[in-house]
Amino acid sequence: MEAKKTAYESIDEYILKFPPEIQEILKILRKVIQDSAPDAKEKISYQMPTFFLQGNLVHFAAYKNHIGFYPAPSGIEAFKEELSEYKLSKGSIQFPIEKPLPYQLISEIVKFRVMENIKRAESKLKKTK
Repeated sequence: MEAKKTAYESIDEYILKFPPEIQEILKILRKVIQDSAPDAKEKISYQMPTFFLQGNLVHFAAYKNHIGFYPAPSGIEAFKEELSEYKLSKGSIQFPIEKPLPYQLISEIVKFRVMENIKRAESKLKKTK
């Protein structure tokens, strides 16, 4: 028998499923992303909090031992040196839950992704003219 997945309607609903100390981390992370990409829209995608601006910008999720942050492979590649102390995969960063999150670095990554998505959208627009 397969476990039933929860379908979240909002980021608020997603955050509320966690213990208070994790909720606090997720709320701060959300605020950092909002401040770094004020025009981005919030949604749930892949059952994770997602910010969307001319395409998916970043996703995040909480796990037992880490906060997963998903800025696309380009967001990781651009900050590879700064992210060297964290566990990385092609499109994800694992921030250990027992350490403070690098909010300034996260903000820089989000701003990079905003510029990347805007440039890509402008490029697509030029091609259609």
